[in-house]
Parts: sequence; structure tokens; C-alpha cells
Amino acid sequence: MTEHDSLLALKDWLNKTIVGQPHLIDRLLIALLADGHLLVEGAPGLAKTKAIKTLSDGLDASFHRIQFTPDLLPSDVTGTDIYRPETGAFEFQSGPIFHNLVLADEINRAPAKVQSSLLEAMAERQVSVGRTTYPLPDVFLVMATQNPVEQEGTYPLPEAQLDRFLMHVEVDYPSAAAELEILRLARKEAQAETNQPPAPISQESLLSVRQDIVKLHLAEAVENYIVALTCATRQTQELDPELAQWIEFGVSPRATIALERCARAHAWLAQRDYVSPEDVQAVIHDVFRHRLILSYEAEANGVDTNAVIDRLLSLVAVA
Repeated sequence: MTEHDSLLALKDWLNKTIVGQPHLIDRLLIALLADGHLLVEGAPGLAKTKAIKTLSDGLDASFHRIQFTPDLLPSDVTGTDIYRPETGAFEFQSGPIFHNLVLADEINRAPAKVQSSLLEAMAERQVSVGRTTYPLPDVFLVMATQNPVEQEGTYPLPEAQLDRFLMHVEVDYPSAAAELEILRLARKEAQAETNQPPAPISQESLLSVRQDIVKLHLAEAVENYIVALTCATRQTQELDPELAQWIEFGVSPRATIALERCARAHAWLAQRDYVSPEDVQAVIHDVFRHRLILSYEAEANGVDTNAVIDRLLSLVAVA
């Protein structure tokens, strides 16, 4: 079985185990293959935690869940130096961030100092304690969740820190048919009748696939299309005066890089050896959603980021 077949078998198993959330599963795999991190927003009980835990079962990788609370300390995430009386020296005790897959559950429940320690590790791929720097694993993915239902006692992530996430995924309720399938699947799990995962995919295979994805053909026209979409968020007055009134700040250069990486991973999962404009359009909402800052006028008129991105796609054509 090729690496491609192994990833597709994993995706198929995930869709059978996590019913009704194909978009979340697809984005989890894209983040894993594009070497980025995921911010997931959705109501409680929509299998956000189960999705990444199940993904870890299909990989030769370690998993840890961190429940973010107001009393959490940065050292609870990164680890700290522990004094050992028997040796008379300090020894570093690594924190949960040193796993391959990390779930930062309800990240907006913890204060800014804890959030920044996590985001620094995500961006720099290392943790510094005292005078020593400790590298994080090569396969390293953080999935942070936010609950949109309850905002009391939360610490919203600043826009500059949101930019560190590769994608921002919105999770919605499943359909009635999927809900029925979930009910039946829960009954089977209670009877210990579960789908066995495929053979775990090694970290070496994942790193090899990442190199294959980087080598996918990307035409100059598609490159220009990606740049045109990001620049359109900053030069909206020339493009559409109404759109200019909706956008306060456009997306950063990180969005350009993220859009290309996600489009490449999307094309690879679709079993193509080239990136098309359709791949860019498929991932742009999740890449731009948390990076666009809308004006007060847009919010007053009920215009959300999805509507703004739809307008951008209708205005910017492939060269």
C-alpha cells in the first residue's frame, strides 16, 4: 500500500468513525499534511475532541489534551525545571506540549500569558525554559477549540495571535441522516462493536508525504491568483467601493503562504499531481476567516467574513 493509499484509508476510517463532520476531518488532514495548526469553533458535543483523538489512533504519534482554564499557568503547558534533591540539580520536566498531536480545549478560557506560551511554541516549534531551548517534534499539530455559545469569563485571542493558525474551521450541527447514524454508532460502541483502525501511519511517512506535496506542480497563473486574492483584501477601494467599507484590515502575508500550502494538501488528497484554482477556492474560507478584520459597518449590516470572501472570489478572476 502506497503512502497515498494509507492516507486515503485513514480518511475513510475517520469518516466512518466521526459521522457527520467530513469538513472537520478534511481540514484536520490538510493541517497535518501542510504542517500547520487548526482553530476549531463550534458548539459543544460536535465531536471536535473525538476527531483529533481518533486521528491520533490512526497515526504512530502521541496525543495529549489540555483543558484550558482561568487558573492554568504557562508551565502547565510547556513544562518547567524541577529540583532533584538527590542530585542537587534542576531537571527539565516536559509539559504536554511535547506530544505530536495536542488538543488545546477551549483555548479562550485561559488568560493571555498561557495563550501566548502555546502560540510561541506553535510558531517557533521550540520551548525555552531558563537558558535552555528544547525542540518540539517534527510532526507537531495543535488543534485549539473555541465555544461560541458561552463567552462569559473568556479571554478572546487577539487578531495577531489568531494569524498563527493555519486555518479557522467552523463546525456546524450534523444533518438528520447523520444524527441517526451517530445514534446507531454510539449503540455499537456501547456494545464494543467498533471499526478497527487501519495500520498506523508512521511519522516518517508523513514527513515524506509533506515533501511530495511541496513538489506538486503549481502553475504561475495559480500563483498569481493566490497573490491577487490576498492583495484584494488590502486594495479593496480599487476593486469594489462597497467591499472597501466592509474590510477594516486585510490579510497578512502569512495568509498567502497558508493558502498555497492548504491548496497543495487539498490537491494531494484529491489525488492530483497539480494545484488548480478550485483547490484554492476550496480552502480560502478557512484560511482567510480569522485573518480578515471587518469594519463596524459590516457587522452592523450583518455581513460576516464568509460573505466578504464570497464577494472576493466573485471579483478576482484567474489570470
